[in-house]
Amino acid sequence: MCHRMNPLTMDEVRRICEELREGGRASAPSQPTRTPDAYPGTQLPLLVPGKGGELEPALLTWGFSLPGRDGLVFNTRLETALEQTRAGRGMWAGPMAEGRCLVPVHGFYESWTQPNAPAREGDAPGGRGRKGRRQVLFRLDGHPVFLMACVRAEDRFSVVTTVPNSTVFPVHNRMPLVLGRGESQRWLNGDFAGLANRGSIKLTSELES
Repeated sequence: MCHRMNPLTMDEVRRICEELREGGRASAPSQPTRTPDAYPGTQLPLLVPGKGGELEPALLTWGFSLPGRDGLVFNTRLETALEQTRAGRGMWAGPMAEGRCLVPVHGFYESWTQPNAPAREGDAPGGRGRKGRRQVLFRLDGHPVFLMACVRAEDRFSVVTTVPNSTVFPVHNRMPLVLGRGESQRWLNGDFAGLANRGSIKLTSELES
């Protein structure tokens, strides 16, 4: 369950869009701005398809609010969303069909919920203490910026999750749908069911102190 990420600034996302329009490729910011981590309820910049198909920057709020439910729905299980899309009903059918988008990030975090979590001094067994569960920062190996798949409706979005690869599995039983080279077009243009397996995505991990 992804509930924390390190996003880009709106200016950086705008520059990415400009580079894509001008040359068809975008580079990572040469001197990235240090930004606060984003959590559900935060507004942050995403890449959304425009009317002509080109990517545009959009400031969206992370998490859907549902009537009669406390809190926000900020993750979307890919398996559930695919089932609802095929059935043509359910809360994810519309966002999957018409609202697929991308969030560019420097990294994402997962709470260590699997067995044998390392503990801080004074923590309870399982790595849970006064500060909550240990957090692990994941990055795409060799890439200071990468894309994660999202879905949106109006001014809100949710991060799409899938089964973890071998890097995330020891920490958590889900991971964001991290996209590799060329996969953003598969996500945006309809050939996305085969993206569920993230075994080929090479991530690095760093245990937060």
